[in-house]
Amino acid sequence: MLKFSLLGVGRIGKLHAQNIATNPDCKLEYVYDINNPATEKISKEIGCKVARSPEEAISNSNVDVVYIATATPTHIDYILQAAKAGKAIFCEKPIDLDIKKVEACKIELEKYDVPIHIGFNRRFDPSHKSTKEAKDNGEIGNLEKIIITSRDPAPPGINYLKDAGGMYRDMTIHDFDLIHYILEDDPIEKVFATGSILFDENVKEINDMDTAMIVMQSKSGVLCHINNSRRAVYGYDQRIEIFGSKGMVISDNQTPSSLQKFTNKITKAQEPIHYFFIERYKEAYQIQLQVFIDSILNNMPTAVNFDDGRNALIVANGAVESFQSGKFIKINY
Repeated sequence: MLKFSLLGVGRIGKLHAQNIATNPDCKLEYVYDINNPATEKISKEIGCKVARSPEEAISNSNVDVVYIATATPTHIDYILQAAKAGKAIFCEKPIDLDIKKVEACKIELEKYDVPIHIGFNRRFDPSHKSTKEAKDNGEIGNLEKIIITSRDPAPPGINYLKDAGGMYRDMTIHDFDLIHYILEDDPIEKVFATGSILFDENVKEINDMDTAMIVMQSKSGVLCHINNSRRAVYGYDQRIEIFGSKGMVISDNQTPSSLQKFTNKITKAQEPIHYFFIERYKEAYQIQLQVFIDSILNNMPTAVNFDDGRNALIVANGAVESFQSGKFIKINY
């Protein structure tokens, strides 16, 4: 059984704490957060210890894994502390907002033989994964297009957005990773991105956007399109379409039940789609944790490694540059 220290018990940290606590192959040993009341609450609910500092949570000899779910600017410091302590590492995306810091971290990590997993959970969604499997086994023939729709139900607060790094590095980075995951050995070669402020005036003060579209081309010529919005009044809109020479596969939105209603006034009426990412990707988070645990216990490579996190950030930075310049940007990994 693997013993975990969890750093960060915010929205995503609480989800990770619950998943660790209910997984029979691991145990939550310590939690740490600068918000001490939140940490105490998690401790009482789950029955784990409260670390009084990140150093205590990371260096404890009983701990096998350090799970990093803190604010992005702290990620690299905690990654390196955990690596020096010889711990396996799970870090939420993104690794950092500064690619120079990421590159320096990569070089430093080479000194330590520790596994690291970057938390791109959407790869583990069964429906999304099935689209890649259909492509890999030749069902759709030669891959020609990937289209991703990713829209949040409502924009986050301005305090969150100030430190998030902008839409492309915060929100779209999940979609960039999915594109890499589906393309596999066919890297993105160029990117064009645009965006607008259509409903959230708060983002003006941080020079961000609430609506975006991105077009990319892979080395082999596959065309990829991502459309994002911070507001979809009907719920958490998550769809993938993969199109090829022999057909197409779609990973569609999910509803709490598959019930459909037909009357003289409505046809195929359903419940609204899942409203929040925690509900939509509940299973994906659980599968991701199990895959990570299995990789550690069996001494296998992690499913989403440091380079995967680095590559997603490189494309996100290219999208930022494209938005600022109005030009296609060549991606150099």
